[in-house]
Amino acid sequence: MSSFDVLIVGIGGQGTILASNVIGEACLVEGIAVRGVETHGMAQRGGSVESHVRIGGVHGPLIPPGRADLMIALDLLEGVRYLHYLKTGGSIVANDQTVVPTPVYTQKLPMPAREELLGSLGEKGLFLIDAAALAAEAGNPIVQNVVMLGAASRYLPLKESSLKEAVARSVPAKTLDLNLKAFDLGRNAVRSE
Repeated sequence: MSSFDVLIVGIGGQGTILASNVIGEACLVEGIAVRGVETHGMAQRGGSVESHVRIGGVHGPLIPPGRADLMIALDLLEGVRYLHYLKTGGSIVANDQTVVPTPVYTQKLPMPAREELLGSLGEKGLFLIDAAALAAEAGNPIVQNVVMLGAASRYLPLKESSLKEAVARSVPAKTLDLNLKAFDLGRNAVRSE
């Protein structure tokens, strides 16, 4: 059986790892094999973070370049940085936001314009979402990652109910309603194709 490979990319503090944990937990709810791994600078808030999640299949946890079925990009610049992982015909659910990296300030490096980033990502298979606005509508900007997960749920080979159960298992009980609202707002932003 081949796996459905999901690459989640962002920067430290955006909730990339929570998003990958939710997908993994949803796989456990459904009894589907899952393998995953994260690479990140542990104490580096603002540093690049990537999470590999392989739903089904028996291969190792790392997705080879050119094999990801879906990329969830919590930041446009990180989406461009990891684009080589996406397979031909793969899909990208991207947050229409970019956090300016520190070297732009410290080393006076140029920052690509939004249009350049979107041009690099291409149009085919790309769905942009304003996660900040939807998270604010849900009640707290911190749930942007769950908004993105809800949007990506339309592309994942997992049941909506399993993903919601996984959210419930993965977030503090006092934030459950907020997170489920964020998930629904993200999911409703992407209509079935």
